[in-house]
Amino acid sequence: MAPPVTAETANERLMPAVRDMERLGAAIAARLRPGDTVCLWGPLGAGKSTLARGLIRALTSPDEEVPSPTFTLVQSYDGPAFAVAHFDLYRLRSSSEAFELGLDEALEHGAAVIEWPERLQGRLAGDRLDVVISIPPGGAAEGRLVRLEAHGSWSSRADQLENPAHR
Repeated sequence: MAPPVTAETANERLMPAVRDMERLGAAIAARLRPGDTVCLWGPLGAGKSTLARGLIRALTSPDEEVPSPTFTLVQSYDGPAFAVAHFDLYRLRSSSEAFELGLDEALEHGAAVIEWPERLQGRLAGDRLDVVISIPPGGAAEGRLVRLEAHGSWSSRADQLENPAHR
């Protein structure tokens, strides 16, 4: 279940193509700092891993192999400025398991991108960017609706993110 719209900053945009999701990930990466959390909310097949791939490649290399961490639960990447850890919490049974996977350590040394953050059961970081992805009423062929909800230190940075579909 996606978080309610109670964030300090919230805006919605249509991403008609896969490349727009990747570009949004890259735009988020440009504003990402060590200690940041980006939470990706949405149903199966919404494009969470696609957005994460664009973010990670912007921080590492355009050729970086970025598999979904569905079975490994976490993948770590070293960028030139800081590390980023990509968590997929779909298969977790309790929020404590995320911390056993090294979520706290990942944030000490870099940033974290989290798919299925609802598995953290209220233990989300106060300073985070929630990216809520949904399928438009007309269906997936129309693209994806993406709502950005900024919390804490992300409030001013999220306002600076342009819609990559308008390029």
